[in-house]
Amino acid sequence: MQDAYVGSWARESYLSAEISGSLRDLNHRFLDLAASRTGWVAGQVAALSAAQRAAAAGCPYALFDLRFQDHGHWRVRLQRPRSWHVADVSAVDDRGDDDTVGFVRLALFYAWHVASSEGIKAQLLLGMNGATVEEFRRTTVNQLPALVATEAEHLSARWSGCTAYWSALTAAALRTDLKALRRVQLHGLQLAAAARLPGP
Repeated sequence: MQDAYVGSWARESYLSAEISGSLRDLNHRFLDLAASRTGWVAGQVAALSAAQRAAAAGCPYALFDLRFQDHGHWRVRLQRPRSWHVADVSAVDDRGDDDTVGFVRLALFYAWHVASSEGIKAQLLLGMNGATVEEFRRTTVNQLPALVATEAEHLSARWSGCTAYWSALTAAALRTDLKALRRVQLHGLQLAAAARLPGP
């Protein structure tokens, strides 16, 4: 049932099966990671079983954020990439946060791939600023590893301040109510689209 439900996003939407499948996997990894952390969103996600997290992960947009909307942050990071050093890996690994580092490595590669090949989709999928999409397009894959060590600290839940969204998402997943879950996931598309509107 879950495969049919998640697969319907790819058939009905702007996402290819490969892009949506990878995004679902990243969302699931993020929810598993969030469940082991502290904070309000983590508390909501921790109440879900593995199957319920998998259902919640089937959104046609990222549930995680790496400050993708902050063009100033990414302009500096992508125009002046540091050289990759072994010390960068050990400094992060010494904090015992290998899962976060591994997730951020995958998330940055996914962001680079979507920005490079899908263009405007990165804005809705990841909440990327349009100028940040262009910065990622000009970046080579060899520059990504140097970003992981510093960007891991910026990993957060997307719309973490929107308690209504996260409460509704986790409640629908907890009840295994696929119709309610789909409605909440569609609401997330509205949040993603609204973020792209010009400010007042």
